[in-house]
Amino acid sequence: MNLHLKSPLAFFDLETTGTIPSKDRIVEVAVLKVHPNGEEEEFHEIINPEIPIPAETSAIHGIYDKDVADKPTFKQIAKNLAKFLEGADLAGYNILKFDVPMLVEEFLRVNVEFDISKKKLIDAQKIFFLMEKRTLSAAYKFYCDKNLDNAHSAMADTKATFEVLKNQLTRYEGAEVEDIKGAKIGQIENDMEKLHNLTLKNMVDLAGRMVRNPKGEEIFNFGKHKGKLVSDVLQREPGYYDWMMNGDFPLDTKRRLTEIKLKSLGDKFKLG
Repeated sequence: MNLHLKSPLAFFDLETTGTIPSKDRIVEVAVLKVHPNGEEEEFHEIINPEIPIPAETSAIHGIYDKDVADKPTFKQIAKNLAKFLEGADLAGYNILKFDVPMLVEEFLRVNVEFDISKKKLIDAQKIFFLMEKRTLSAAYKFYCDKNLDNAHSAMADTKATFEVLKNQLTRYEGAEVEDIKGAKIGQIENDMEKLHNLTLKNMVDLAGRMVRNPKGEEIFNFGKHKGKLVSDVLQREPGYYDWMMNGDFPLDTKRRLTEIKLKSLGDKFKLG
């Protein structure tokens, strides 16, 4: 089946030095950009992370320090990558919890503009877990009836995700989706905006530290203030904002927190 696209959809996958956006770095990026007319373009770079790659991580993706020694840094490729992704929505497998926060963090770190607020985000893992609950290799076998060779090779994973999403839509189009409490939250359709809404359901920041409650209000999703309104906590305990801003949280989380704080202050002045 062909995807119904109004804008290009960029499937991408990252290999990194680890799993913490605030301290780890990208060592490989692969992008398959699919245009509304079906045309495909690829972007692929091995990247020097400028920090050592842990041996246990190299054992997973097969990229070692010697492999990146003469490769460009993310700063050197950032503008070209941002340009390649310009005007495109983003898709991939587990991008919501990992790849997108990592990519945003890297762009922020080198001061290259990369605004995802207007991009639709489609996560094939989210759809897979909503409907079947498994991993990329299992998803590829389940939906495409193929074995995923070269797993953890960024381009192999990227192309597999493209095939998985097409087969997911063939299988589930029209199906109702429920949350863990059994409430209907949407429907699977070959529509990138609707898939984006399912992917980002109730999230405020990419790391999921803040989410929206049923009223659409921002609440904390971790720690001692879990379930409490972010604006209320910042008003009653101003030091909590400073603690988060100085803590080991992704820059995206800190930015969203600051936006909420500034909005609360603006609302307070309007009321005054």
